[in-house]
Amino acid sequence: MKRHLLIFFVLIIGFVSYSQRIQNANYATIGYINADGRIQNSSYSTVGYIGNDGRVQNSSYSTIGYIGTDGRVQNSSYSTIGYIGTDGRIQNSSYSTIGYVKDGRVQNDSYSTLGYYDKSIRNQWIAAFFFFFFKDIK
Repeated sequence: MKRHLLIFFVLIIGFVSYSQRIQNANYATIGYINADGRIQNSSYSTVGYIGNDGRVQNSSYSTIGYIGTDGRVQNSSYSTIGYIGTDGRIQNSSYSTIGYVKDGRVQNDSYSTLGYYDKSIRNQWIAAFFFFFFKDIK
């Protein structure tokens, strides 16, 4: 019985710590988001972090932005740069729709696919990836 419990816990820990893949429109892997919020490029080098509190940091742990519980995305100076709607709609600071994050797909405002992600990644985290890190690792 103890052996079965040990195997069960090892499997659970392995699943929870598994990196979730992010791909570009051509299905090439461009990065990963780990369950702990660590963001890696396709070579597994850490490029940043997203905390459960919404803080977004670069690889040196400097805060580069925030994601509020209301979906507001702010830069390090607390200026609003966009919004993440509960329906997956992404808007800029002027409330113009710039894209969508839904059902494992990232799309621009014309519904052209920019990339794909594992559906287990939180919408807020995938949106933060594209707001803060996409330009650096695509």
